[in-house]
Formats: sequence, structure tokens, C-alpha cells
Amino acid sequence: MLRVAIAGATGYTGAELIRLLVQHPNVKIVSVTSEQSSGEPLVARLPSLNRFSDLILEKFDTDRVAENADFIFSALSHTKAMKPVAHWMNAGKKVIDLSADYRLQSAKVYEKWYSAPHQEPALLKKAVYGLPEIYRKKIAKASLIANPGCYPTGTLLPLYPFLKLGVVDTTREIIIDAKSGVSGAGRSPNTTTHFPEVNEGLVAYNVGTHRHIPEIEQEISAFEAKIIFTPYLLPVNRGILTTIYLPLKRKMTQDQLEEILDEYNSEFFIRLVDHPPNLRDVRGSNFCDLAVFATAGGRTAILISAIDNLVKGASGQAIHNMNIMMGWDETMGLTAPPFFP
Repeated sequence: MLRVAIAGATGYTGAELIRLLVQHPNVKIVSVTSEQSSGEPLVARLPSLNRFSDLILEKFDTDRVAENADFIFSALSHTKAMKPVAHWMNAGKKVIDLSADYRLQSAKVYEKWYSAPHQEPALLKKAVYGLPEIYRKKIAKASLIANPGCYPTGTLLPLYPFLKLGVVDTTREIIIDAKSGVSGAGRSPNTTTHFPEVNEGLVAYNVGTHRHIPEIEQEISAFEAKIIFTPYLLPVNRGILTTIYLPLKRKMTQDQLEEILDEYNSEFFIRLVDHPPNLRDVRGSNFCDLAVFATAGGRTAILISAIDNLVKGASGQAIHNMNIMMGWDETMGLTAPPFFP
């Protein structure tokens, strides 16, 4: 059994990691940490895990985590994971970081967008961006995975086949309109995500300044594509619905567009659908539901993806990455059907 630790276990991503890992046949969770709740039973903070776990939350200690576990999921917040991840790597552990601390390859770009200097710039070169459907071979050889952000996951998966084939008109901007459930803002309450502020509303935020912009730009930089990205806050708990308006070099029919996405037919966690995807259909799952639609003029394609931001956009994708790193069946621990309704 692989001995696994989760640092930052009581946030939404940490909780999802535990929910999924308790059913993983090859994993034993040996350590869960929480700064605010150390000494308490895990189920005191996450009652849904009652009967599934008897773990006690520990005060965060990098050495103790390394002593107990062989594989570490870091669900620490942005800017807080740099040093602990470096410590665990030096101790010979395999690490998946769910923060943004190792996603950006440039320390200067990281400092610009996260307002903090990167404390381990040399380690950025060793981190592999953990989008399994695109970087599977690199992930299999990696010891450090930078788990992608939720918005980039919902954006890059539909974009990549079209960029790779060279059918995108890169002289025009790709317009990305993405709507996220409130859990994407984390578990700590604030006035922006307070129920009365969110309920019955829909609002754009961080227009032109969202921190996932450089992450998306980095991953499509080889194609010289340009984006306009606008995120919205949905009054729902889970999910990201992404609509992409993709400029094409030439007119393309519906059949031609669908044929491009057919390269995902062998990917278990991507479901190609012939209707607009619905967040309800992916809740609690590691699936990305994906559709493409031709427009009347034929020079713009409309791509729509739906993911659960906490699973495919975070913890489920992290477990998918772990399975690849360990050489296991990629679906292990991830085959439960989506929540319904």
C-alpha cells in the first residue's frame, strides 16, 4: 500500500482528496494536517467522512509528514507550498502540489501575478504540468506534479486538439467565457462568497487580471495564440462551465469539428457529447464533458466544456496524476458515477 499524506486536509480540495482516496485500493492515508484544527478528529471538520476515517488532524510539520508518507499531496494555499514541496523533494518523496506555486515556469511571471518572489526557482524546471490527457508521458516519469488550475483545465482540454492541428486563426483572439461555482474561492468565508451576496446573482470578476490567465497563456504559447479570458461567479457550489469562441483559419463544418475532438475517444475521463454540457452531469466526478458547435459563417467554432472544479479541476485530476506516476490503472479510485441530481 502506498502511504499518502495530505497537507491542508480540511479545505475543499483536501476534503475531496480524502473522499476519493478512502476508496482507492492501493492507498493508505497516514497523515492529514490542519493548522487551525490540529488535534481534532478529521470527522469533526468533515462529518461526511464518518465511518470512513478515524484519522486525527495533525499540526503541519514538514519533517513529520515526510517521515510518515512516501507520497504527498500538498493542498496548501498559494505562496505557502514552495518551501514544504522543496523539502519533501529533497527527502526523496513524490509530490503533487495543488496550489499555483509550481505551475508557472518563470519565477518572474509568478512574482508578477502572485505578488511574491518564488523561493525555489530552480525547482520550477523539474515540475511537470499535470494535465494527463496532454502530458501523460512526462507525468509518468515525474516526481513533482504541478496540478493544473480549474479554469485552465476546463479551457485547455477543448482547445488543445484544435491548436495542435493548426486550424486556429492565431491572428484573432480566442475568447474564453468561464463560469465557476463558489467552492472555487476556497472554504474560508468572505463577503464576496457569502450566501446572500452570491445567491440569485451572476457577476464577472478579476476581469483581465485573473491569475489563471498566465497559466493558460503558458500552455498555449507554442502555438502563438492569444486569449481574452473572463471568469464569472455562479450561485452554485460546484462546477465550471467554459464557453470558448474559437477563430478558425477556414470554414469548417460540424462533422469536421467533431472529427478533431475524436482524438479524445480513447480518454476515459473525457466524454464527447452532442448537446451543450451541463454542470449537473459531472458533479462529484473526474469527467470533462465536451462539445463543439459550428456557426453559420463557419469561421468560428464554439467549444463548451463542463467539469467539477473540485474533482477534474483539482483533486480528481491529482489522483489521476498519482495513478500515472505509480504505473497503476488510471481510473483507480475515480470510477464512482457523478452525483445525481
